[in-house]
This record gives sequence, structure tokens and C-alpha cells, in this order.
Amino acid sequence: MHYRIFSIIVAFWCLFGSLANLKAQTNTETTEKPIVLYTGTPKKYEIADIKVEGAQNYEDYVIIGLSGLAVGQVISIPGEEITDACKRYWRHGLFSDVRITWDKVEGDKAWLTIHLTMRPRVSEIRYHGVKKSEREDLEARVGLIKGNQITPNLVDRAKTLIKRYFDDKGFKNADIIINQKDDVSKDNQVIVDIIIDKKEKIKVHSINIAGNSAITTKKLKRVMKKTNEKGKLWNLFRTKKFVEENYEADKQLIIDKYNELGYRDAMIISDSVTNYDDRTVNVYMTIDEGQKYYLRNVTWVGNTLYPSEQLNYLLRMKKGDVYNQKLLNERTQTDEDAIGNLYYNNGYLFYSLEPVEVNIVGDSIDLEMRIYEGRQATINKVSISGNDRLYENVVRRELRTRPGQLFSREDLMRSYREIAQMGHFDPEQINPDIKPRPEDGTVDIDYQLVSKANDQVEFSAGWGQTGIIGKLSLKFTNFSLANLLHPGENYRGILPQGDGQTLTISGQTNAKYYQSYSVSFYDPWFGGKRPNAFSVSAFYSVQTDISDRYYNSAWYNSYYNSYYSGMYGYGLYNYGNYNSYENYYDPDKSIKLFGVAVMFGKRLKWPDDYFQITAELSYQRYILSDWQYFPVTNGKCNNLSLNVTLSRSSIDNPIYPRQGSEFSLSAQITPPYSLFDGVDYSKYNTNKQDDMNKMHKWIEYHKWKFKSKTYIPLMDPMNVKRTPVLMSRVEFGLLGHYNKYKKSPFETFDVGGDGMTGYSTYATEMIALRGYENSSLTPYGYEGYAYARLGLELRYPLMLETSTSIYALTFVEAGNAWQDVSKFNPFELKRSAGVGVRIFLPMIGMMGIDWAYGFDKVFGSKEYGGSQFHFILGQEF
Repeated sequence: MHYRIFSIIVAFWCLFGSLANLKAQTNTETTEKPIVLYTGTPKKYEIADIKVEGAQNYEDYVIIGLSGLAVGQVISIPGEEITDACKRYWRHGLFSDVRITWDKVEGDKAWLTIHLTMRPRVSEIRYHGVKKSEREDLEARVGLIKGNQITPNLVDRAKTLIKRYFDDKGFKNADIIINQKDDVSKDNQVIVDIIIDKKEKIKVHSINIAGNSAITTKKLKRVMKKTNEKGKLWNLFRTKKFVEENYEADKQLIIDKYNELGYRDAMIISDSVTNYDDRTVNVYMTIDEGQKYYLRNVTWVGNTLYPSEQLNYLLRMKKGDVYNQKLLNERTQTDEDAIGNLYYNNGYLFYSLEPVEVNIVGDSIDLEMRIYEGRQATINKVSISGNDRLYENVVRRELRTRPGQLFSREDLMRSYREIAQMGHFDPEQINPDIKPRPEDGTVDIDYQLVSKANDQVEFSAGWGQTGIIGKLSLKFTNFSLANLLHPGENYRGILPQGDGQTLTISGQTNAKYYQSYSVSFYDPWFGGKRPNAFSVSAFYSVQTDISDRYYNSAWYNSYYNSYYSGMYGYGLYNYGNYNSYENYYDPDKSIKLFGVAVMFGKRLKWPDDYFQITAELSYQRYILSDWQYFPVTNGKCNNLSLNVTLSRSSIDNPIYPRQGSEFSLSAQITPPYSLFDGVDYSKYNTNKQDDMNKMHKWIEYHKWKFKSKTYIPLMDPMNVKRTPVLMSRVEFGLLGHYNKYKKSPFETFDVGGDGMTGYSTYATEMIALRGYENSSLTPYGYEGYAYARLGLELRYPLMLETSTSIYALTFVEAGNAWQDVSKFNPFELKRSAGVGVRIFLPMIGMMGIDWAYGFDKVFGSKEYGGSQFHFILGQEF
């Protein structure tokens, strides 16, 4: 009935405008505007033409198409066709007024005109009462766009979305008003003012729970994650705002807690939220706990592949246990599904398990575990999409899932890890799409990837005691040596790419005082058939000194006296005196280094295939000329060594690991020259430079290092992308000797500070220890022959995107160095703690800054500890 009345009203409105101007229709042809007689019988007319008025921004054929009318169509006047056309325009929402008139009639032909009044367009949107960040969020949500028409539906939708946005932030009482006013400078356009009064956040004043006896009220309040009382010390770091959606989720957490403890019938029989005042609410809930249940019998039905005893062992639930529904769900429906993994890893992709409560007697429950094993699934097709950086075979060789093999969930996850470790794809967006085909027992797998830039360019400049120090480093991670001599389509930019090899070229210079150049090549699949790593590298550096005349100059004596009288605080590092160094440049005092290294690595299959063993043969030559900053001042020293490393890495992400571990054990050894050269080194005087130069012509030592890191996610990394991670670290290093009279001054450990390699470090290994100055634990004369470092670091990701990864961290660590290996004591460590942030940019690499505080004295003084800032570029501690 209502629909018919509405139809009559709409029809009357659409044709009302024509009544005053149209004359009565007669049986003879006329060109005058006709009059519609609603008391008469409707008559059939063919539409001869349709005109449109008032729709300036649209083509006529578009407007006519919306009406449902067409030239040549036969309609009744008056009749349903005109009424339906008007309704369509009103539903479209773009018009504030709609009329359809007929202007002429000749015989059985009628000429129609559609009269429209367009709704105004938005010329400007103004937000009032919100911060800039909130305004930007709202602009992306509400759907009001400059230049678009504004309709009542859009306004209502905007109010709803804005209200929901502030509800989620705890502003339950927010008022939203949307006003429109004509823009006098623009025809048929309006300025939209969105006025928001957020009022105060609504927080929880108190939570009142009744009916609970098995679990205390205090524990139930702790179970609720995001609905917490204000003013309570134990909720200091928890959110106190009241959000309806979070409250509903927290109620489910309470039920889950009861189910975990065996109360399967627990329910919240009533709950309410009432205003305490304008800013807070009180929460009331009544719980019916029911009785506690225990597991009596577990029977398995449908299992033919694995015995019930084995399945019971994997289920970890036995007769007499509390009926823990949370554990049951974890063991049968989540990633912790040990039984499912047993089937999935052996090809049974179509397997399913349904736990059914078949009998309840008193407080005891019998479970029947109904298994459908299905047939084994064979991998039919493996495809890779989204890869536009590497040759497909380079990605495909990392996969553990190949056509013809049985499906294995373990192989699928391992393939995911190997692709992530390549560094060429966003680990957060690797999506293996599994397409089961039960009809023929096969499965298709599509690895959906998102490429990301992985090459790195480091360009930095700093100021040292001898002036500006510049560094340029280019790291190409998708290099192709095979295509180097085949220019054309194989080149992307200046170098051939596609094989996933790494080419690094770097240079660092201070003009006269320091120059360093290096080049390296690394292939993770040497030969292309097996994951055997190969690398070759070479470097050259030269560092010069200042003349003795500098220390006898008038300026130095003046500065020296001023420094010790307290007028200056920077010692010889006063940056304003670079010209003094420049004037005393002495090229005859220098140390030159050059070296080459070749490495070969092989992935092992035992104990598992996360292990790798590498062997590196390296040679370095040191040419020293009157170099006063090292035990050897003149001569040529040679270092020929073999470094063998056993390592294992099972981390899931090279930038922000969430789980897994890394460890390495290495031994670097040189030939024991002193055992067969026939020289009695006990007669050499270490205070004589000639003896030192002869003693170390061929350097000998054996160096042992152990490093390990573990990553423990504090939330489920499969379900929570931004999960905090706890990283622990243990490191030890020892530098031994074959002959106690020929201890090597090379390859020692330089401990303290940020661990960044400076241009003055040419014979030591840098070991970071935040909270202390660089090299403060091993200054000149106290070379480190042993070191230890322990650490614990809590990381939280702020952004994990294709282009940028950012995470914050807080840490505690401890470490120390010893001159004598026999005095090594991992319990005598220098302690520190601090906070920091890391930023990974594809073209730059890892950057960061840490603030740390060193708590202990170094060599009896606190001067080298205390508050310290450390900067990181291109590496991680």
C-alpha cells in the first residue's frame, strides 16, 4: 500500500509541471504542448525524441541511459515508465530535483524533456577540532573528495566513519557536524566544514565481575588485554580507553581462559556498560562458570597411516587431564598442529581432523578424533609471479617444492625462508598460494612475490684530525658475471644483472693522509647447480703520518701547554688545526696494506641443511715505513692464513628476524713458522725495532671465535606481523700463539664503542661495546688477545614495508678484553644499557643511532664510559 501511494506521488510530481502549459489532446494532430489528464485512460505513445536539461557535466546519452527510456520505446502516458525513470534518478543521488515533461505530440508519437538540477560539487573540505595526523587519516577514510558531487548518502557515510574512527580511539562521546555553504566564487559548488568535538576519551573506571570462584577477579582482569581500569599501578603500561570492539574481544578471552582450565560450559550470562561520569564508564558482568571437566578417553577413528599411540603422543592430552580446549585447538587447528603437520609433511594435503565430544558422564568427557586422511597430493605446477629482478631459474633453485614431489608443508615454509634470505623480495609480502586439486590428487603452488631494490650506495663524509674523510661504496646484489661481455637486454643500468651475484666496490680517502680501495665478488651458487658459495676479494690501503717537526713547532707547544692548563678539551683532535697537519705532511712515514682472499663454502646435509662450512685462504702484506703507532715500525710483514668456519642460520628474515638462530664457530690459522724455521725467538728483544721487524716478517697465530644469536618472538609471528622480538647474543674470541716469544701484534681484538671500522684500524678486528668509547677497552699498548661479549636486546618493529624497515630497541650488554689469554674471565665484564633505533633503506642499507650508558670503570677511570651516542651505517652490531 505504501509503495503504491509513493508511486502515485512521484508520478504526480514528475508530470505536475506540464499541466499548466499543455492543452487537451484531441484526435487530430497538433504541435501545441499537450495536457495530461489523470482522470482519463492512459494512452500508448512512441517516444520520438528525448532531450536533457540541467546536466551540464554529463553527456546526454549517459543521462538518458540512466532513465531506462529510449527513442522508439512505447510507453503509457500517464504510466509506470515515467515514474520508474524518476525513481532511478532519485536513487542515483546526484540530483536535487527531477522532472520529466512531454513537450509535443503528433499522433501516437511524443517528445520528452528530462529536467534535472545537479547536486553541488565540493570545492573545499575543512576539518575543525582535529590534529594534522587525524585529519590525514580521516581524509583517507571518509571518501569526500574535492570536485566530486556531495550527496546526503555521502554525508551520512562520512559521519558514520568519523564516529567509528574516534570510537576506536576511545572518544565515545565525539560529536560530528557536517555543514555545507555555497562557494560564492564558484558556481554550484559548496565548502564543506567538518566540525569535530572529540570531547574527552572514555576510560574504564572500574570492572565489576560477579559469579566467579574458580578464577579470582584480579586474574580475570589481567586476562582482559585492552579493557583495563584506570588508576591501577599494574595497568601502568596498558591501555585504559574503552573501545566496544576490544571489549567484546576481551569477553571472549575470559571464556577462553575458563575453557583452558576445563570449564567448557562457562559463559557470561549478562554484562552492561554504564557511565560513571563524563569521562569514564563502569563495566559489569556476571559469569556462570559451570563445572570443571576432565578428559576420560581419547579414541581415534579413520587413522590407517599412524597408530593411535603415536597420535596420542603428539596430541599431548591424556586420560585424567583437565579438559583444556585451548590446548586442543592449538594441537589440532593452528600452526602448532603437530598431528596436521605429520600428515601435511608427508603429502596428505587433503587430511582433516574433527574432535567430537561423544560422551559426557558427570565431569568426564570422551573425545573421538575423527580423521579423514585422503590421498597423498603430488605437486603439479610451481609458478612464480611478481619477479622482475632475477632470472627465474635463480629464484626456482632456492625452492624445495618441485613438480612431481609429494607436497610438504615443511618444504613450503623452507622455500619461503630461502626466498626471503635472498634479499630481493619483500619478506612481508611473500605469499605462497596453494591450490589443491582433489579431483586428481595434485596441488599447484604459486609463489607471489613483490620485488624490492636491494643494491646499496653508501656515500659519506666526515671530519677527522687530518681533514675531510670521504667514502663511496657501491654494492650490486644482482650482478651477473656471465653477462658481463654480452651487452644488450641483459643489462639493467650500467651493469649486467639477473644472476643474484654480489659485486662490491668501495673507496675511502683523505687525499694525502689516507686512501683505501677494495673490490669483491660473491656467488651464492657457484656453477649454478649446487648451493656452493664462492667469493674473491682484493684491497689496498695506504696511510701516512705527519713529520716530527710538527711536535717541535711553536704552535704545538702552545697548544700542548694550553690543553693541560684546561683551556681546551679536545686534545690533538682540535678540528680547527687541520692546516697545521697539512703543513707537516710526511710521505716517508706510512703503512701500506694490500691483500687478496678466496673463499669457498658448501651447504651441509648433516646435522641438517641449515649448516654451512666455508674455507677462506687469504694473504695480506704490510709495508711499514717509520710507523710509530705499532709494535712493528719498519719492514714488510706477511700474513698467510686459512680460515675455516662452521655456521648455521635458520632465521626467517634477514632484516628483522622474528625467529630462528645464528651461530658460527671459526678457526683462522697460519703456518707455525717458529716450529720449523730454527730461530730462537727468546733471544729477540721486543723493545728493539729491528728484532720486532725480523720476528714478524711472517706473522703466525691461531685465532678462534664463537658467535651466536637467538631470536624469540613474543607473539605468534604467523598471525602478528609487528611482533616484538627478544634477541640474545653470546660471543667469545681468542688469539693464540705457537711460540710464547712470538705473539702476533696483528689480528688482535679492538673492543669498545660502535664497532665501526675507521681508517686507522689496519691490523685489528673491531668489536662493539656500546656505552664505552671506541677502542677504550684496548687502547694502544693494551692489545686484546681475548674478548667476551654478551647481550640481550628487545626489538619492536615500527614499520616493515617494501621500501623501508624501522624498528626500535632497548638493550643490556656486557663485554671486556684481555691482554693475556690465560686471564680470560667471562665474569669480569663491563656493563652497559641503552636504547636505539634502526632504519633499513634498500639503497643505503642499515642505519641507526644508539644511546648507551656504561656503568663500569675502564682502567680505573669512568672517563671512557657513562653516556655515549653511537652511530651505525651499513652494519648491525
